[in-house]
Amino acid sequence: MVLESGRADARRAVEQGVQMSVFADATAVRRIEEGRYAVDVHPGYCIGAAPNGGYLMALLGRAAVDASPHAHPVSTATNFLRVANAGAPAEIVVEPRKEGRTAATSLVSLVQDGKRIVDALVTTGTLEPGTDPDWVGEPPAVPVPPLEDCTGARPPGDENGFADHVDMRFDRTTMGWLDGNPSGRPEVRAWFRLPDGHEPDPYVLALAVDALPPVSLNLGANGWAPTVELTWHMRAVPAPGWLALHGSGRLLTGGWFDEEVEVWDSAGRLVAQSRQLARVPKGGFR
Repeated sequence: MVLESGRADARRAVEQGVQMSVFADATAVRRIEEGRYAVDVHPGYCIGAAPNGGYLMALLGRAAVDASPHAHPVSTATNFLRVANAGAPAEIVVEPRKEGRTAATSLVSLVQDGKRIVDALVTTGTLEPGTDPDWVGEPPAVPVPPLEDCTGARPPGDENGFADHVDMRFDRTTMGWLDGNPSGRPEVRAWFRLPDGHEPDPYVLALAVDALPPVSLNLGANGWAPTVELTWHMRAVPAPGWLALHGSGRLLTGGWFDEEVEVWDSAGRLVAQSRQLARVPKGGFR
């Protein structure tokens, strides 16, 4: 959502009877001039002191789409260079690289205090809602259990942070690390939605692909795992309702691990995919 004057417009919209979600307000971008946007990095989407990477990608995606003739961020390859300063203003710079009939590509950067915090190569396109796939592989071998059989969870010390701005219900079998009993399998599964009523859209998908706890926790690696690079693809316009998140990993070695996430919507369609490379937490292993 692009707002001409940020939070003042949000308040005015509510006064006029237009419902704005917390997430829409928190990811609003304000065009300063062509290719430059002002943003406020919302402190409510932090894990510890660090803004969630998916939240930052949602900010970048909004600016990329606003600067593009196309409607959706279909591919986003992101490098996290520094930790963003939550609660502080920032700027997003969009530098076009190529524009075509079906796709446009730009280098999109989040800048604070004159330093690039995040760089992303974003390709935009337009996806038609409700399009049936020509071919799709098998769904995940282990489904997320029914909602009533799943559990909520809050990271230790997370007060008024990320867990308060998302609604996640986890497959209990993938959360043994909370009790000091990691499963030994790099996987996490959960249902996901926003508690403010904001239905899934491209920017919610950006948040969702980086919302799960690190799969390395189930291998006994403790603590926050900083993402170095994350690439995600939007595959379809999501249907309203809960999203099913399936996180897995293939290799942990030399202090590095990978994590793949698939996002399936309430209509049973694969709507987003991601892969990231991250560092093992400094806390080491159990």
